[in-house]
Amino acid sequence: MSKMSIAQAAEYFGVSREAIHNRIRRGSLESVVEDGVKLVEVSNTAKPTRGVSRTNTTKTNSNDSKYYKLLEEQNAKLQARVETLEGETRSLRDQKELMLIEERIKIEQIYKDKDEQLKNILNTLSSQFMLSAPSETIEFEEETLEAVLEHEEDNSQGVMSLKKYLKKNKVSEKKAKKIKAKFKKEAQRDNRIITIGKKYYINLSKYDYKNLLN
Repeated sequence: MSKMSIAQAAEYFGVSREAIHNRIRRGSLESVVEDGVKLVEVSNTAKPTRGVSRTNTTKTNSNDSKYYKLLEEQNAKLQARVETLEGETRSLRDQKELMLIEERIKIEQIYKDKDEQLKNILNTLSSQFMLSAPSETIEFEEETLEAVLEHEEDNSQGVMSLKKYLKKNKVSEKKAKKIKAKFKKEAQRDNRIITIGKKYYINLSKYDYKNLLN
């Protein structure tokens, strides 16, 4: 019978130190305490298993190596995915900015066309008024312009109020409501629609309104 420290016994049997402590608790190994140090009593007939220990250590190291290699591969894949997503995000952001710029240009053009259209109407009406009353100065407000347009449309096939058009073409009340709803929705972005106050006017001599009037 020989005495070994816990570490020596673990190496001798090819197991961990915890396994030696478990054997002591189970009683399969005897132990004594000398000078405050716990020693394991090992029978001289007990076979050492150092070879097994080295084999286990080799297997453990091999498994650890494979595990770390797997982690590195997964990390590389995740990094590549992150870079791809970042590239897609930048691309989407650039596309969004381009769309916003294009939309802003369209809106600006619509308002520009509306302003130009209204300016032409004002110039035409102003010329007509100046011919009949050259000594008067005329300021066009919404009410004045509406009244003039209502008067002019009786003698013209060009600019006409939506209300007048619907009445002239005997459009049913139900269909008229749908058409008015379309004009209200599209008024701010459709340069064909002339908006004065709460009334809508159309220029039949210049534009086609089939998509709104059907």
